[in-house]
Parts: sequence; C-alpha cells; structure tokens
Amino acid sequence: MFKKSFWSLLVVLSIVLLAACGSNSSEGKSDSNEKTRTVESAIGSTEIKGSPKRVVTLYQGATDAAVAMGIKPVGVVESWLEAPTYKYLRDDLKGVKIVGQETQPNLEEIEKLKPDLIIASKIRHEQIFDQLKEIAPTVATETVFTFKDTVNLMGEALNKQDKSKELLTKWDDRVADFKEKAKKDIKNWPMSVSVVNFRADHARIYQTGFAGSILTELGFEGPKNVKDKKQDIITLTDKESIPQMDADVIYYFMDDQDKAVEKAYKEWTSHPLWKQLDAVKAKQVHKVDEITWNMAGGITAANMMLDDIYDRLGLDK
Repeated sequence: MFKKSFWSLLVVLSIVLLAACGSNSSEGKSDSNEKTRTVESAIGSTEIKGSPKRVVTLYQGATDAAVAMGIKPVGVVESWLEAPTYKYLRDDLKGVKIVGQETQPNLEEIEKLKPDLIIASKIRHEQIFDQLKEIAPTVATETVFTFKDTVNLMGEALNKQDKSKELLTKWDDRVADFKEKAKKDIKNWPMSVSVVNFRADHARIYQTGFAGSILTELGFEGPKNVKDKKQDIITLTDKESIPQMDADVIYYFMDDQDKAVEKAYKEWTSHPLWKQLDAVKAKQVHKVDEITWNMAGGITAANMMLDDIYDRLGLDK
C-alpha cells in the first residue's frame, strides 16, 4: 500500500514539474523580443520575429549602419573600389561572407547563410525582392544614399530602435554644433560649395546624393552658377563649362590609379577659367576621399565626412 502511494506521489510531482516547465517555456515565447512585428519599408510591409541575429546587407550604407549598430552581418555585398570591403570597416567584417555585388547579389550564397533578415534597397533590388523574401524577411530603403532612412529602418527591423535613435541624435547634435561654429567663425557663411569629380573624358558636379545632402543639411549653398539646385549630377563635357563649378569652396575626388583621369585633371585645373574660380583664388580647393564622400553612403562615413569638413575649414570639432 505504501509503495503504491509513494509511486502515485512521484507521478503527481512529475506532472506538476512538467506543467511548471511548460508554463516557463510559453512565458519565454511571449517575451517582447520574440513577438512578430510588422515593419513598413519602401517595398511594402514585412513580418519580422524578435530581434534578428543573422543579417545580410545588400548595399554599402546598410553594411556601414550594421557595424555602427553593433551588428556583424553574416553576409555583405562586395564594396566599390576597395574590394572586398572598405578599409574603414574591414576589421569589423573579418570572416564575413561576400555574397556578390550590390547590383547583382548571389541568391544561392545568401540562402546558404540562413539569414533571419535581409537589408536591401528598392533602387537596386526591386526586381529580385520577392526572391529575397522567400529566403528571409526582407526590408528595403528607397535608395542607397539616404543614411538616416537606412539607420531608422534597420533600427525597426533589428528591434534596436534605441540604438538607431542614439546614432541619429548624436548626428543631429554634431550638425547643430557645426552650424553654430560655422556661423560664428566663418566670415562669409553660408558658403557656397561644389563637389566635383574628375573623370577621363568629363567632369561632374554632385549637388544631391550622399555628399550633397549632407552639405545642404550643414547649411552650405550650392554652386553659384547652377540654376537648377535639384539636379543630382551635372555633367561637364568641355572646359568652357568650368564656371559652373564656381563656389566659395570646392571639394573634389578622382581615381588616382587611372592615368587618363590624372591627365584630364591636370588639363581641367590648368585651364584659365579654372584659375578664375572663387575657391581657387581663395585657396579653398580640397581633395577628399571618394569612399567617404561618395561611395560608402553610411552613417559612419557621414561622420567621417563631417570630421573632414571641420578640419578643412579650421573649425574645432
């Protein structure tokens, strides 16, 4: 009789323990980090569960933002110019798989990584977006150079809204600091600016895009002789167009490794019209890093670009 009661008691205790374990398990599943959220992006809405850990980034600005947010992606696309990844991110991306190019990601390689989130852009990946979503939840920014949109979207998608807010608040504080110091310390503020790119067979002025949008936010004005301030890229095919570059300050970049580009640069900058530009006469022509100013497109690159501007203008950062 005693043995029977003893074994009955053990059975009851086992049932109670199992019930308790089951209760704890379901409490864990209902934790906020495991809830499914709907994230709106440039290509519809996406259901994302919890806080993704295995992230694939399909454009440079997203890779930059992931590192800034403390995330090491499992896969990234190859960088422009400084392949396989930009030098300023290389230490943080050691061992990360390259999954093709920004304009042509390798879907098979992405699938092998078993990601739980893919960060894409509409301008680059709209045609393959449905295929990407079959691999993992995918969100997309409209373009690749709006670093604030990238940080905001990744904050939502990664369930790291506090971190994205922190990064953008710090940026806003730096912009406010720059404006205050520029207004106080630069006599001819606001300054007009031209961002110029020398190529083998032409030159370009960038008004919008990554660098242009940052310069506008900082309070710079566009080139003096360009009427359409919203035109993204102005292509100059002959040197008679040099006056369109005219501004108080010129930042330029070019491919140093290309001898044809070097030759073209010397021809453009030795022309009499170049020597008449206000920035040239004021010795406010500065060569800048193409990666930071044009190719990277992320929040870390934006801060590096801002550091550069502080230094070039002699402002205390």
